[in-house]
Order: sequence, then structure tokens, then C-alpha cells
Amino acid sequence: MTYYRPLVQHGEARPEGAVPLAGSALWFTEVEILNREGPPRVAPVGFVPEAERRRLSARRPSIAGLDMTQPQIMGILNVTPDSFSDGGRHSGIETGKAAALQMVADGATIIDVGGESTRPGAEEVSETEEIERTAPVIAAIRAASPVPVSIDTRKATVGMEALEAGANLLNDVSGFTFDPALAPLAAQASVPVCIMHAQGDPATMQDQPTYANVLLDVYDFLEQQIDRLEATGVIREQIVIDPGIGFGKSQAHNLTLLRNLSLFHGLGCPILLGASRKGFIGKIGKEPRADARAPGSIAVGLAALGQGVQFLRVHDVAETVQALRLWQAVR
Repeated sequence: MTYYRPLVQHGEARPEGAVPLAGSALWFTEVEILNREGPPRVAPVGFVPEAERRRLSARRPSIAGLDMTQPQIMGILNVTPDSFSDGGRHSGIETGKAAALQMVADGATIIDVGGESTRPGAEEVSETEEIERTAPVIAAIRAASPVPVSIDTRKATVGMEALEAGANLLNDVSGFTFDPALAPLAAQASVPVCIMHAQGDPATMQDQPTYANVLLDVYDFLEQQIDRLEATGVIREQIVIDPGIGFGKSQAHNLTLLRNLSLFHGLGCPILLGASRKGFIGKIGKEPRADARAPGSIAVGLAALGQGVQFLRVHDVAETVQALRLWQAVR
């Protein structure tokens, strides 16, 4: 199989033959051609077959009412006692609602509510407990604001209760491999989904993760899961993909994915990046405190936006939005 990674550029002046990236203001004239048998090579965009070129260039339909030609900021709302950087801070209905509304005021365009920690080493939470943590908070947010809400869960029962409470998107860190009932639920409810790649489960995922080729292995998994969800009845235009930074990846794996994010536009879906406060940011940035990693998280996020990523999933909303405004202004 051959893969095509657009070499992304920006600017109002474009050379003849430049192809827009996912219908955005970004564009490309060359691609890196990748396969598993030989070294990569750079070639003009004309070498890309028509079907693949259309998928790379087509404008992405809106997701939960959000414009995919503009960067969207997903605020992380962990209503758990043990999340890796903010466990316990937002548990409880009123506390969770207040935190969500503050993120909206700070510029978040969607809120991601999670009731089960997926930090390395985390144990599974019962469906009942996860529902009790998330559904009332989602209902409270929905009663107070029209902001889209996603439910961060691997479980169909939790997802169903979240949708009943007003959630707009199903975000599954297992890539819809954990609970076979979750994909049919998404199809029946006609809601957008986010497929994330993870190797292993949270309890074991950082125990020496290995890949034949991390970039192409993650791409192939996401393509396979997109096809599987389409077969279930989920429409491709409502699928978001996430390469799963930090989920069964070493620092080298994370950096390889981050350097090559534009490859994933070949899947024809919006891309979500969740790198906020992750361990590799602390290691490279020499910051052991997770809640002090906003600068490193923002640096990674802006680099991803330069490759056309549509969603940044972040803890530090106000700081990220400020950086985004300046990034857009100077570009």
C-alpha cells in the first residue's frame, strides 16, 4: 500500500497547481510518498492518484455544528477522582458545570466530559459509576449553554445515557474496539464520533509498546475502524480521528506521529489531537508537574494546527485560545 503525506504550506500567494488541504486555507504542492518496503520520497502533487487527492483536499463537513475549516478548541472536563493532572478538581454536578462554563467563556467550542480515567495504569470503572459521574454534569451543561458536548467513554451504556442527557458526540479512546454495542449506538443515534488509536488498555498500554511502523500502523488501524463504523451505519462525514498520543506509545512514537500528522488527512476525516499535559511534554520540557505544562502543550498544538489538525483537546483553554489568536494573526 502507498501512503501520501501532504507537505503543508500557508500564504495567500499560491503557485499554480496548489491543492487546498481539507478545504482550509492551508495548501500543498508536494507530498511525501510512503510505503513499508522502501524509503520515503518527495514528489509533486500530480503523482497522487485522483481519488486520494480528492480525499486530501475535500472540505470536511461540520461536526456537531462546528466549522471544520477553522481550528476548534475542545475543553477537557474530567469528572473523575484520579485523572493524571486534574483528578478530583471537577467532580460533582455544580463544580463540573461551572468548570465547563468557564472553559466556554475562555473560548472552548466543545466540552469533552469523561468519567473514567485513562491515564497509564488506570483501572476500569463500572458503568454505573461512570454514568453517575457524567450524565448529570452533561445535563447541567446542556441546561446552561448551547455548547456542544462530547462524552469520553468506551461503553455503550454510558454513551446512551450521555446522549439522553444531551451529549452531541461519542469520543472513544479504544477506537470502538472495547464495546461492540457502541458503534451501532452511534449509527442509530446519528451522532458524530471520534475514533482514537490506542495500543493496549490504560492499565497496560505503556508496558513497552512496539510497532512495525508506528505512523503507518496507526493509519491502518484508523482506516480499518472507519470502514467498520461505516459498515455499521455511521457516515464517514461524521467521523473524527485521533492518533492517540501517549496511548501505548513511547516518546519516539509520539514525536514520529506529531511530525507526520498531515498524513492522516488521507483518511478524509477531521483530525483531533490530544497531547495536552502528556508525559512526553514533561520529559522534553523538563516540567514534572502536569498542571504546569501549558507552554509545552501549546507549542505542540500550534505545530499540529500548522499541519491542518481541526481539533485541539486541551486542559488550558484560556492560554491555548490566546496563543491561537496570535498564531492566526501572524499567519
